Amino acid sequence: MRLLLIAFQFLTIIPLPITLRCEKDDLGRSTAFFPLVGLAIGGLLAGVNWLIAPWIARPLCDALLITVLTLITGALHLDGLADVCDGLAARGSRERFLAIMKDSQVGAIGAVGLVLGLLLKWQALVAVPAELKWQALLIFPLLARFGQVLTLTGARHARQDGLGAAFIQGGGWTALFVACATAASAGYGLLGGRGVTALAAVCLLTLAGRIFFQRKLGGLTGDTIGCISELNEIAALVIIAAVPQIRF
Repeated sequence: MRLLLIAFQFLTIIPLPITLRCEKDDLGRSTAFFPLVGLAIGGLLAGVNWLIAPWIARPLCDALLITVLTLITGALHLDGLADVCDGLAARGSRERFLAIMKDSQVGAIGAVGLVLGLLLKWQALVAVPAELKWQALLIFPLLARFGQVLTLTGARHARQDGLGAAFIQGGGWTALFVACATAASAGYGLLGGRGVTALAAVCLLTLAGRIFFQRKLGGLTGDTIGCISELNEIAALVIIAAVPQIRF
């Protein structure tokens, strides 16, 4: 339970009624519960959708849902998306890429990447069939947070400090197994073949992103993990919207 609360505390800005103490490896071990936190975030989105969908048009409703998602996560991974876009635009050395990502200011390319990311996520959600919307709201944050665990496990870290290094050092294959079992069960239980296909797409995109950043930077950082997570949210929604139902 303590590790679940640590994961919840890291991935959201929702205040907890208790103060938690983190040991050295607790951040990494808490990744086993990242998909459950994603499911909780999805449940909150589904609840908000149930409240507002009957009163406003679908595009506006979905824009508000993306806004709620951004607020409750503190835009944590959107910051990573913007920083990675700025780093890629610089086209410099590994050291320059890392220095740009560490800079708190967002450049023009980062702002464009941020806008495009939010726009794609919004339109992908709009494209989800109405009869699958509540399932999609539950599953896409869960799959993206499973992708974070897959990104971290067994990876190299580009910096010795920072949150990325802390998660990579503390994570392990047991956490990945638990996270994978949660994601696969929820994906199939909620969306059947669509859910499994979305999970497979997240795995492929995650591994491709991990390989790219490890070659480019020699390892991962918190920003690169956040960037991959944002891309996974978009990819999961696109798959749910575009792939016909597959029955096993």
